[in-house]
Amino acid sequence: MDASKRQKLEAAGWRVGTTADFLELTPEEIGIVEVKLALGDYIRQVRREHRWTQTQVAKRIGSSQSRVAKMEAADPSVTIDLQMKSLFSLGKTTSDVCRAMARQA
Repeated sequence: MDASKRQKLEAAGWRVGTTADFLELTPEEIGIVEVKLALGDYIRQVRREHRWTQTQVAKRIGSSQSRVAKMEAADPSVTIDLQMKSLFSLGKTTSDVCRAMARQA
């Protein structure tokens, strides 16, 4: 948000902050959210690079299309463990996953 918009909102009585402020997240929780988002983005990227549908990815990893959609969206019901296992099942290495997370940061 640009500074002038922020000033106008604050002058009107609005409180302006980050999502982490609003949700009262600890630094550790912020880190977990960032990792889940990075892994979800990478799953989507891998799927699109191979021109696979979510259903095709689901078959490859032994899951369902809806679960793949949730992994890509970093849904709270999806664990980081599941996202990582899925990427490894799609042929990605630990190095690939680490690079993807580093790019996101």
